[in-house]
Amino acid sequence: MESLENLLENNRVWAANMLGQDPDFFARLVNQQTPEYLWIGCSDSRVPANQITGLAPGEVFVHRNVANVVVQTDMNLLSVLQFAVDVLKVKHVIVCGHYGCGGVKAALEGQRFGVIDNWLRHIRNIARRRHDELEGLDPLKAVDRLCELNVLANADNIARTTILEYAWERGQSIDVHSWIYSLDSGRISVLGDPISGPL
Repeated sequence: MESLENLLENNRVWAANMLGQDPDFFARLVNQQTPEYLWIGCSDSRVPANQITGLAPGEVFVHRNVANVVVQTDMNLLSVLQFAVDVLKVKHVIVCGHYGCGGVKAALEGQRFGVIDNWLRHIRNIARRRHDELEGLDPLKAVDRLCELNVLANADNIARTTILEYAWERGQSIDVHSWIYSLDSGRISVLGDPISGPL
């Protein structure tokens, strides 16, 4: 069995560096979790929410899945969303996809991998509805455009959950944002205006 000692050593070095920069860092972290942001992103290892937004641990609550899909029957996502909205009182929900997403590409090209095909069905449905827009594009541009359409559709799905609807009825201020990340530049782009109330 391969040892993961290098990861444990990296952790020891990181913890020591954090304490060297701020001796109270972990004491504060233990006693509070008050992020203003919920990040719903792709599981892709190249898109770490904290690092690409410059936020420290404790500043963003994160949910990740393959291709940043929001399904209104996904109890895992709904549990994270409800905790973020009702307990943590986040002010911003960010759905962030990324260009060149392998899940989106697989959905568009009809690739078959097994169980994940069921998950990607949601993206295939978007591609089917937007077929005329995607059909004439260069294959790479079609994938990137579907990445954008997927983010926009999933931001709408977040806004249509009962969790957000009830929060807005209570007068809670929450904006739902549609963002996309470019792996080749490291930059985030905004895809549309925030959703600030029921659709």
